[in-house]
Amino acid sequence: MEYANSILELIGRTPLVRLSRVTADLGPAERQPLILAKLELLNPGGSVKDRIGLPMIEAAERAGLLRPGGTIIEPTSGNTGHGLAIAAALKGYRSIFVMADKQSAEKQALLRAYGAEVVLCPTNVPPESPASYYSVARRLARDIPGAWMPGQYWNLENPAAHERTTGPEIWAQTGGRISHFVASAGTGGTISGTARYLKAQNPAIAVIGADPEGSVLSGDVARPYLTEGVGEDFFPGTYDPTVVDRWVRVSDRDAFALARRITREEGILAGESCGTALAAALDEARRLIAEEPERARSAVLVVIFPDGGRNYLSKLYNEEWLRANGLLATSGPPVRVGDLLASRHGASGLPDLVLARTGETVGAVIDRLERYGISQLPVVEEGAGDAVGGLVGSLSEKSLLERAYRDPTVVERTVGELMDPPLPLVGLEATLDEAFGLLSGGAPALVAVRGERALGVITKLDLLEYLAHHPADVADG
Repeated sequence: MEYANSILELIGRTPLVRLSRVTADLGPAERQPLILAKLELLNPGGSVKDRIGLPMIEAAERAGLLRPGGTIIEPTSGNTGHGLAIAAALKGYRSIFVMADKQSAEKQALLRAYGAEVVLCPTNVPPESPASYYSVARRLARDIPGAWMPGQYWNLENPAAHERTTGPEIWAQTGGRISHFVASAGTGGTISGTARYLKAQNPAIAVIGADPEGSVLSGDVARPYLTEGVGEDFFPGTYDPTVVDRWVRVSDRDAFALARRITREEGILAGESCGTALAAALDEARRLIAEEPERARSAVLVVIFPDGGRNYLSKLYNEEWLRANGLLATSGPPVRVGDLLASRHGASGLPDLVLARTGETVGAVIDRLERYGISQLPVVEEGAGDAVGGLVGSLSEKSLLERAYRDPTVVERTVGELMDPPLPLVGLEATLDEAFGLLSGGAPALVAVRGERALGVITKLDLLEYLAHHPADVADG
């Protein structure tokens, strides 16, 4: 008889599968590298993170940090929590997982299904904020007797697990022919540990990192993004930057679109991070075909697919959610910000661009807001006209009301003393999807620009009015 003594024995040894349909636009098959996906979704908990849960727990038990009846507490995007929750259920530990509220409802429900407790924290706060999921997890671990926090971002058992398992598996499965290793990174454990093993076998193996736009790992400026489970706004101790030869930065839109293509064209129910990783693999394949055609023909690219799509049915595979977040790919010519400005030009008698100047009094600006019936406007330096370089701030009806209510004398002060940060800029050629994404991300309004000139202000109401009067244009484009 063949059987495992527990589900934990079935972690790892995931298969490789050739991708042959999502690669069709790379050109003739004989000129392409072989692209193989390692299907970590086939782990018992559904992701690559299953590999690190048990090793971290067993190391803590050996060190006396986790004892019978103890509590495991971890900040997680969901997948590490699933791996830890499975091990905790079998070993009899209580588990509490702290998550950012952008994580899918499916991930939260799955943790609870294993008997874990879930604590949600706001997404758009810095790591050092007391409200961040890192800070809340640390506080719980400090205050609950017998608690232990694995600390996947700093626990060296994380990359070590991949050095012991993922790397050797890939080397054996490719018969040592692997030439490129591609992986997205969050804690950096998968890419660091796997790459260390592979480069020890063959230093010529190229390691390509896939990173969301808005993650600092690839050198971008930290800002919110929608792709779950990969990228970071700080540098984890489990990430080894020396092993990555090249980074490819991937937008949310590309990651989501490619994940859906993987599912529909390859029959692999993929998660968002799979789309991120595939985007980097395809980018490297295109580079090889263009710059090193002879090498491309013999190259073997192995790309980690970190998890599956069942955790994202309410987001990645929900067209209403995708449309609401500006991520739904459309056919036909896209509608541009310039189209919106042109449609409203002169229609209401309102100038396209109403400005405040730093030397004006707040009272004068309040009169202007009332006269034109607007709620916010950009602030420029004295004498700057409509030059983009002169935009130094903004004022909104909401912020002025809050300040004037507390201190009515603010109406006598200058705009430069009380202005808010500048509004984000958006080019006339930007699509309404891009404008919607900025406005949905918290921007109160946008300044439409062409070259070095500011041409108008776009608000949520402007976008809503355009949608109401041009539904066919938006549906088609």
